[in-house]
Amino acid sequence: MTKTLAHSPANTLVVLDFETSGLSPSQGARAIEIGAVLIEQGQITARFSELMNPGFRISSFIEDYTGISNQMLAHASPCAEVMARFAEFIGKHHLVAHNAAFDQRFLEAEFSHIGHQYPGQFGCSLLLSRRLYPEAINHQLATLVRHKQLPTNGTFHRALADAEMTGHLWLRMLADLKQGYAIAEPPFSLMQKIMTKTKADVPNFLRQYARG
Repeated sequence: MTKTLAHSPANTLVVLDFETSGLSPSQGARAIEIGAVLIEQGQITARFSELMNPGFRISSFIEDYTGISNQMLAHASPCAEVMARFAEFIGKHHLVAHNAAFDQRFLEAEFSHIGHQYPGQFGCSLLLSRRLYPEAINHQLATLVRHKQLPTNGTFHRALADAEMTGHLWLRMLADLKQGYAIAEPPFSLMQKIMTKTKADVPNFLRQYARG
């Protein structure tokens, strides 16, 4: 990266999404698919998508929910091999996910299995959308895709499709900051600060930031 992580732009990062065998790695759940897009200077420039074999059979509920079958996973690479390749894909970039706390737990758990620690930080498009789009009826990814008329192929709960839609949502939020507040190139650190503000405080905070 040309800039340090502390001052890296919000329009250059990796957006990721996991499909998993359960809700929490602390309860033995593992990742079964990872999808991600690399955004550089506001454009999606690369994609990563792989199924990953957790070493056990997943439930019929997860099969139905994700469309990922045990037969598909039987032919997939082990989690460790996929996560090693994904570590190379993300490099030192910051990361974004929708409901990032969930994906961050699984990323850290899967990386811990291979002894890897990523240097970047996480941003949450769910938290950010709650601050920037309080008028939305809810802030689920599918709702926001319709609300902002974002590109979609209609597929949900598959990792790459969700990562792509989250990437488009993130870029729309950057565009709306530019249009609404004349903040043309926000750093990633600003996006993190917005997430910590109350909804009522966000407009005044952004106006003050724009004035410098």
